[in-house]
Amino acid sequence: MTRTDAGLRRRLGLWDAVVVGLGSMVGAGVFAAPGPAARAAGSGLLAGLALAAVVAYCNALSSARLAARHPASGGTYVYGRERLGAFWGYLAGWAFVVGKTASCAAMALTVGAYVWPGQAHAVAVAAVVALTAVNYGGIQKSAWLTRIIVAVVLAVLAAVVVVCLASGRADAGRLGAGPSAGPGGVLQAAGLLFFAFAGYARIATLGEEVRDPARTIPRAVPLALGIALVVYAAVAASVLGVLGADRLGHAAAPLADAVRAAGAPGLVPVVRAGAAVAALGSLLALILGVSRTTLAMARDGHLPGALAAVHPRFRVPHRAEAAVGAVVAVPAATVDVRGAIGFSSFGVLVYYAVANASAWTLSAAPRARLVPAVGLLGCAALAFALPPVSVAVGAGVLALGVAVYGVRRWWAGRRGA
Repeated sequence: MTRTDAGLRRRLGLWDAVVVGLGSMVGAGVFAAPGPAARAAGSGLLAGLALAAVVAYCNALSSARLAARHPASGGTYVYGRERLGAFWGYLAGWAFVVGKTASCAAMALTVGAYVWPGQAHAVAVAAVVALTAVNYGGIQKSAWLTRIIVAVVLAVLAAVVVVCLASGRADAGRLGAGPSAGPGGVLQAAGLLFFAFAGYARIATLGEEVRDPARTIPRAVPLALGIALVVYAAVAASVLGVLGADRLGHAAAPLADAVRAAGAPGLVPVVRAGAAVAALGSLLALILGVSRTTLAMARDGHLPGALAAVHPRFRVPHRAEAAVGAVVAVPAATVDVRGAIGFSSFGVLVYYAVANASAWTLSAAPRARLVPAVGLLGCAALAFALPPVSVAVGAGVLALGVAVYGVRRWWAGRRGA
């Protein structure tokens, strides 16, 4: 089995990488994002979905090109460091770790809300502990479990779409009916829905564990994104057709409410179980990706060096995974899921802004620079269209990371002098 010089094994093929991305994307958004997005955009929900997909596609192409050039664990942290300089790599890594830690908490809380609403926080913490242990056991086991989860979730979503469309209660007129919040609402909805598309980053962060990364990653990223977009569009259109924009915007469990409204209340427990499984799949893939970026930052001294250790038997960054699990458990026990989603979206959009800026440097040809330029502008627009509280908190946490970086550089300069 081929190993890298740092000890990680290249075990994942094309479909393993696609499944890791799908496990994060599908679980992250289909069950959680349509309600908040409909509240923001009203009848502009599908327009917001399309806009989020365009930005995500640009980011996917930029990420794929960068991953082929720099096939190492860490994703945009590595790309920013290599293409733009150490600070930009650090900023991307900080935004990713912080934003995706919030995503992990949101997914854990989603599990709790569907499995045992009265004890959502306790179930969330238990889910974090359990899936951290799974990742600790090795990347191959994680990929197999993610494959099973994705299959279950896609089956549940297919059932939802079929029931809604075949019920006779779906009205195509509802796709454009209801109040519209205007361009600002569509942008905000796109920013919230982007949270659901961000899973393809998990593929890029596994650069040291994918076989033939220069060929596999550029194929896996757009493929995973395309499958997720088809699933999202089908689910959003069917649910919106049954509930309408106003009811969807006020639904706590949109897909469960949709199948109930479609006259299939017996399917509600199945949908709730599917939501819990989907969130578990997302959480599994998210912990996997955050731990690899933590590993890369620890290797470069931006995080404690002990986190760069690779387990001698399982060949995984076990200390980084344990640390990520411990950190995620804290917000999972305390925060609100909606706030976590907004904060996560801001951090992830900053992360991809750095990715697009890095991809800009790969070629001077105008055609090659068009995609990263659109992606960069799109990330900036969606980030600042998010709810003001999410923007303020996100900007504050990023500023804290910049301050830590500056203090570290100043201290290193003094010691060197």
